[in-house]
Amino acid sequence: MSEKSTTIKFNVSLDDNQVPDKINWEASDNSETGDCDAAFLTIWDQKEKNTLRIDLWTKDMMIDDMQIFFHQMMLSMSDTYKRATGDEKLSKEMKEFAFHMGQSMGILRKGED
Repeated sequence: MSEKSTTIKFNVSLDDNQVPDKINWEASDNSETGDCDAAFLTIWDQKEKNTLRIDLWTKDMMIDDMQIFFHQMMLSMSDTYKRATGDEKLSKEMKEFAFHMGQSMGILRKGED
């Protein structure tokens, strides 16, 4: 059986102060590519039992957009956690926190999902 593989690549253009000016991504098995204003990548190091992170955002990323981005990442993480562990209870608690966070940031109004 042959293994399928793909390459995911990020190109980050930096300004004179080494601050991300533009971020572009592409995947070798996907014709879709694009520019983005933020990318957060986490990698699990099995040997060290540690999470490595690459957090990038462009200098033009608006705070309002960053708040929406974080809110949506929290919701996504709760879904991923549930799929990965089967722990529905904690996934629900994570989602409830994300809703509270969205309300606190003004993204969601009280009672809105």
